[in-house]
Amino acid sequence: MKNRDAVLMRVADVYENESTCDRNHVGAVIAIEGRVIGTGYNGAPAGMPHCDHTCTCPKVNPATGRRIVRMLNTPGQHDNDCPAESACRVAVHAEANAIAFCAKHGLPTNGATLYTTLSPCYPCAQLIINAGVVRVVFDRGYRDVSGIHLLYDAGVSVVIGENA
Repeated sequence: MKNRDAVLMRVADVYENESTCDRNHVGAVIAIEGRVIGTGYNGAPAGMPHCDHTCTCPKVNPATGRRIVRMLNTPGQHDNDCPAESACRVAVHAEANAIAFCAKHGLPTNGATLYTTLSPCYPCAQLIINAGVVRVVFDRGYRDVSGIHLLYDAGVSVVIGENA
């Protein structure tokens, strides 16, 4: 990874810390010629309540009286109707927020590079392609790689960062 890529990925890391969805924290930066033109992180749409995936499962095992420790995002550890088990329907993804910011402010993204801390999902990959982004750099892989395959198929350059 080039030095400029490393710097811009660190900026995406900073935005990741701003994420308001507690299911996953992701930051994104859009840059042209190494200059940031847009940023985003995953969270609720502007002015809307933040996501809440707080575990609502019983905290004590009635049979033993012992406290039950449950981990967020750990499949099989929660009741089926627990918010910690359900997919988020509130948060806008970091990549979509960064592209929307650029669109809102009339900043063209054609020929840009998008830096994201998590590889794009399929719908975000669709947005990235249609926004004219020509290169995507990411740190961690998302569990569903269909977005990466779509980017490859569309001729978008994909670079896995140092931490991937």
